[in-house]
Amino acid sequence: MRVLIATLLLLAVTACGFVGFPGVYKINIEQGNIITQDIIDQLERGMSRRQVRFILGTPLVEDTFDQDRWDYPYEIKLGDEIIRKAMVTVYFDGDRLVDVKGDYLPAWAADTAEAETAEEAS
Repeated sequence: MRVLIATLLLLAVTACGFVGFPGVYKINIEQGNIITQDIIDQLERGMSRRQVRFILGTPLVEDTFDQDRWDYPYEIKLGDEIIRKAMVTVYFDGDRLVDVKGDYLPAWAADTAEAETAEEAS
């Protein structure tokens, strides 16, 4: 009888993990650098790496093979559900900012992206 009760108890506990325990609070998990349009609008062409790092923070990914590229991914999750996801990549020529690509763009980079799209279409 004890073996049967222990087995049923073990099955009940493991079933809660598989199905999901009701009423459990899941916290928001933020990963990466917080990226908003207001932050990206502060970037200007020709800024130094130090100025970009001051505005955007330390890049989460610095490409080992391309020292002139910094990646800033951002993701916020609630459990397994992705609430918001963004990615911005900044490019340098030496010590100066030359381009920004990704989900958020400053006005000067958006104009460049639209011109490149128009050239590709024609």
